[in-house]
Amino acid sequence: MAHNPHAPQGQGPEGNYDPAGSTQMFRAFVDEGVPQGRQAAPAAQSSSRIALIVGVIAAVAILGAVAWLALG
Repeated sequence: MAHNPHAPQGQGPEGNYDPAGSTQMFRAFVDEGVPQGRQAAPAAQSSSRIALIVGVIAAVAILGAVAWLALG
């Protein structure tokens, strides 16, 4: 495995040495992923809200066109 300079070296949380460093690598991965997940959520929420508004406007326009053709 690659050396992670940010991971703690030596003893694990239980006092057992982890020769592969998998626990440290996992913790570094989880700690690194938290801020990115928080930043992505508002962007996804705002884009879905915009899509909903566009969908409602399109539905109203289609219903208006159908009504205009039916009554015209």
